[in-house]
Amino acid sequence: MTALDAQRADVDLLDVTPNPRKRPPRGWRAVPVLTLKIVLALVFGLPLVFMIVSSFKPDLQIFADLGGPQAFLPVGDLTFDNYTGVFERVPFAQFLTNSILISVVTVVVGLVVNSMAAFAMSRMRLPGRKVILGVILATLIVPFEVMALPMLWWVNQLPYFDGTEFVQGWLDTYAVQIVPFIANAFSIFLFYQYFDSIPRELDEAARVDGAGWFRIYRSIVMPLAGPALATAAILTFLPAWNQYLWPLMVTQSESVRPVMVGIDYFKQLNVSWGQIMAYASIITVPVLALFIAFQRSFVNSIASSGVKG
Repeated sequence: MTALDAQRADVDLLDVTPNPRKRPPRGWRAVPVLTLKIVLALVFGLPLVFMIVSSFKPDLQIFADLGGPQAFLPVGDLTFDNYTGVFERVPFAQFLTNSILISVVTVVVGLVVNSMAAFAMSRMRLPGRKVILGVILATLIVPFEVMALPMLWWVNQLPYFDGTEFVQGWLDTYAVQIVPFIANAFSIFLFYQYFDSIPRELDEAARVDGAGWFRIYRSIVMPLAGPALATAAILTFLPAWNQYLWPLMVTQSESVRPVMVGIDYFKQLNVSWGQIMAYASIITVPVLALFIAFQRSFVNSIASSGVKG
């Protein structure tokens, strides 16, 4: 064997071919994956398309188009009357303001409270923290419907300051729609998993420089927790925005009712399905906008803070 042949043999031995499984499928192998994506897109997207398209059609045309693909197409006598009817039939601006206020306050305060609780259990090495975390996670298996009536009794016993004096009961207030949902077990667990993946050497270096736990939380851990914050914000915003049963139980006046309760106004007397579709389209836009804005951080957080085996 010549020196050239030996050199070629060494090159062949050093040549590492990338794992074909890591490459995206190409050619005919991509057909099943593409087909699956199209099917999933249709399953999850067509109801939204139907809702938005139907919001521009009169009720008679909505039912006439249900038998064919025209139900998903903007054809026929399109009109904005359904959207104008929404504002004429219900105090939509007040409902929307209430939902935005309730959702934003719940998200902002919830991020602070849940992240601080997760930081204490993840970084401070408190005695019994694993037991506390287990108890918190155990609350996830309890359906909200089971806790609704006990919660209703408790909030009706709490004192509330109405601006002039203290009265008994939180019913028909913003507080009763916000406070019970600030602490969230899943958000605490999400932050806990993410904080646990941050190197503890950063804490030790900060402690050497004289930083306290709150300074470590504020200046070191939280700036690195952007993806977890985005994910927790989305997962807190969605239930707060879509809350229906609880506001229906605890609110009586339109001044504090959220948008989801407002949809019941269209089911009374003459049901207008076109207006219902228009109302649903309007209240769906903020949710879609929030997810699109934070989808990259959402995916990154799920990938980096998943359950560890």
